[in-house]
Amino acid sequence: MVRPWALCLTLLAAAAAAGAERGGSAQLAAPGRADCPSRCRCEEDGVLLRVDCSDLGLAALPANLSVFTSYLDLSMNNLTLLPASGLSNLHFLEELRLAGNDLTHIPKGAFSGLFNLKVLMLQNNQLRQVPSEALRNLRRLQSLHLHNNRIRSLGKQCFDGLQSLETLDLNYNSLDEFPIAIKALSNLKELGFHSNNIKSIPEHAFIGNPSLLTIFFYDNPIQFVGKSAFQHLPDLRTLSLNGATEITEFPDLTGTKSLQSLTITGARITSLPSTVCDQLPNLQVLDLAWNKLHSVDPRAFSTLPSLIKLDLSSNRLSSLPAAGLHSLTHLKLAGNEGLQELLSAENFPKLRVMEMPYAFQCCAFVSCERSQHPWDREESKDHDLEDFLLDLEEDPKSHHAVQCSPAPGPFRPCYHLFGSWLIRSGVWIIVVLSFICNGMVAATVFLSPNFVSPAKHLIGLLAAANTLMGLSSGVLAVVDALTFGSFAQYGAWWEKGTGCRVTGFLSVFSGETCVFLLTTAALERGLSIRCSKRVEAKSTMGSVRLVSVFCFVLALAITVLPLLHVGEYGVSSLCLPLPFGEPSSLGFMVALVLLNSLCYFVMTVTYTRLYCNLEKGELDHFMESAMIKHVAWLLFTNCLLYFPVAFLSFSSLLSLSFISPEVVKSILLVIVPLPSCLNPLLYIVFNPHFKEDLRLLLKRSGMLQRNQRTSLVSENSEDAEKQSCDSTQALVALTSSENFRGKQSTEIYHPPVPFVPCH
Repeated sequence: MVRPWALCLTLLAAAAAAGAERGGSAQLAAPGRADCPSRCRCEEDGVLLRVDCSDLGLAALPANLSVFTSYLDLSMNNLTLLPASGLSNLHFLEELRLAGNDLTHIPKGAFSGLFNLKVLMLQNNQLRQVPSEALRNLRRLQSLHLHNNRIRSLGKQCFDGLQSLETLDLNYNSLDEFPIAIKALSNLKELGFHSNNIKSIPEHAFIGNPSLLTIFFYDNPIQFVGKSAFQHLPDLRTLSLNGATEITEFPDLTGTKSLQSLTITGARITSLPSTVCDQLPNLQVLDLAWNKLHSVDPRAFSTLPSLIKLDLSSNRLSSLPAAGLHSLTHLKLAGNEGLQELLSAENFPKLRVMEMPYAFQCCAFVSCERSQHPWDREESKDHDLEDFLLDLEEDPKSHHAVQCSPAPGPFRPCYHLFGSWLIRSGVWIIVVLSFICNGMVAATVFLSPNFVSPAKHLIGLLAAANTLMGLSSGVLAVVDALTFGSFAQYGAWWEKGTGCRVTGFLSVFSGETCVFLLTTAALERGLSIRCSKRVEAKSTMGSVRLVSVFCFVLALAITVLPLLHVGEYGVSSLCLPLPFGEPSSLGFMVALVLLNSLCYFVMTVTYTRLYCNLEKGELDHFMESAMIKHVAWLLFTNCLLYFPVAFLSFSSLLSLSFISPEVVKSILLVIVPLPSCLNPLLYIVFNPHFKEDLRLLLKRSGMLQRNQRTSLVSENSEDAEKQSCDSTQALVALTSSENFRGKQSTEIYHPPVPFVPCH
């Protein structure tokens, strides 16, 4: 049966066409322009009219709207109320836009007569409830947008009569309860409820919506999800539950076999069931980031041939079953610090994009060629091209680029921690010299019987601190040797282990302590010359010891900061706070550079004033002139070696990228610990105090050995002395009697020549 409005439209169209033949096109356009409301923009669409009255500041509906209007845009105006029958004559209207107004209520009959309305946009208004009475007769409505309003609740029958509705948008409202009224929408395909306050999804929530294709339900404080809430939705393609913080179990999706994209992020799901494969055979995208997953059933992905994107970022996984993941092209596992095992590239032949917890897990997928020895290059050169061509013949798609982050590099190497033999040799030389030379300096200072002056005491403490720097470099050298050629297998364990933190702690503590002690030594030398006649040695030594303790305490306080997440020791395999990466690491490194630069500036000013105040020749006759010159050498050497570190930090702060990572790595491994062996070498080679203290120490050790031998001899002869005691007494008696007789003869005999003593 033909509807009256359809017959009327046909007759009007025929009349318009006949008029166009007789009067030309000008006669057809004239009525359209005459029916266009003032200030509005109109466009003809055949015999129909598209009217745009948006953003004109209108407070009421425009007058003279043509009955042939098929599109009416009244968005971004100041409409606060719609009249009951203001649009009732627009029988051909298909799309009505009322977004961005101040509508708080829509009365009954506001949309009466809109028999052909398909799209209704009421978003960004002040509506507090769905205008159910006004929507009741819109049987052809296909899309309804009510997002960004203030709707708190929906009536149970507010959508009755909307049999053709396919898209319902209620996002960004204040809904507290699940809208049960959607059960009346049997043809609904796209449903949006995200960013509301809905706390639960009841059982059989979508039983009246078998045609649903997409559900957006994220950013709701979901606390309960009915077991059958998402069951038996055979056409559902996309389900998004982002921000459902109270979901603790994976939902039961039985009967939802067409699901292709599932997103449940920010929830508290702890495990994946083995039935995921059976429920979702067509799943292509699975996003479970920011959950509490700590275990995945080994069969969870075993039969998911369509899965191409898997996101398990920021969970608590320690292992990942590879069964069924051979079709993956995108894999995200970043944030799972417990997942330290290496993945095999053979299990993921189609991967293109990867985000892993550690850079070492990318070594099997990215181009990280093992450096060949010179004697192997000639032998393997002839086979490279042949092997490459054979691989292409076997699988032409096997060679593809994989984007993996974080990418391995000099600070997270795949094979060797140090990277080159030049660095490796330099580090070992520094370690050996540091232990030997600092040990000799500390022994001659603290074990020598010679007097220990305040400056010499500081030199001894400096040697102890330098030994700690050598120890940290030694630990890195040992790790490089133990993991030689296969560092990627142990890299994650090393970075997150206690050994790495201890190594970084020792390095930073030693470096800061050395700077503070060197500053104290420079100040002490300057004050000793100025106040040498007024300050006693004892009081000076006490104050130096007190300042030394303060230096150690201050260095310890600074070194503890990365353990409190101000900076980080495990940011790289070198276990040092680097001047790039996280803002806290960069800030910590820059603060250290500024503090150390201030110390070197104070030292330089102090020594400049010291040499300027000394008269000509005074330094040569001064008692501690050798120590003053030695501290000057230390100042010059350490300041010169610290310049590359300071330049590196400031260049990172200014985002200057002309310094390659290999150069940065060389500076951190060789230049930074180099003072730990140069400082004692300068004292051993150029300072006469070392030779004197060493001689006295060796002499003292030799005297101790002689005293030990003498004590052994005396113990062996003790018995013989006791046995000869009686005979000795007898000899003494005999000698005394003979002396008595000699004395008598001397008294009788007088020599003719007197004895003159020799002067």
